[in-house]
Amino acid sequence: MAIPVGIITVSDRASSGEYEDHGGPAVRKACQENGWEVLAEAVVPDELGRIQTTIRAFSAQGCGLILTTGGTGVDPRDVTPEAIRGIMRVEIPGFGETMRMRSLEITPNAILSRSLAAMVDKSLVIALPGKPTGAVECLEFVKGAIPHSVKLALGVPTSC
Repeated sequence: MAIPVGIITVSDRASSGEYEDHGGPAVRKACQENGWEVLAEAVVPDELGRIQTTIRAFSAQGCGLILTTGGTGVDPRDVTPEAIRGIMRVEIPGFGETMRMRSLEITPNAILSRSLAAMVDKSLVIALPGKPTGAVECLEFVKGAIPHSVKLALGVPTSC
């Protein structure tokens, strides 16, 4: 099953054109290397409502996997986890725990990450770090659980 993906870069500066988005393209490349089909992409500001609206729109378009990059730190403008928690059906703690645990082997600052995963509507939503290398590394750490999780989100029968 080719996984249908939506990618959302959450960044005030990238959404205003102040600087070029590098997180979204890095995540897109990783998705394509995994054989996943990127259906939708957006760059939105660090605003709760915009993040939630975009996630819901991508889910309605059939994106079984929605990856956000950015807004998972501790800056006052970092609201991606709160946006996802505000619309989720259920959080899946193992994704965030794994991303932080594996990232700690690379950088001590990983402990500051609030990355997470949750089911929203008919999508698995994973909040990745904003730094392109960190986003791709974290996606790699959890990619083995993604196909089964997406099937569950989409309501596709699974064998286990």
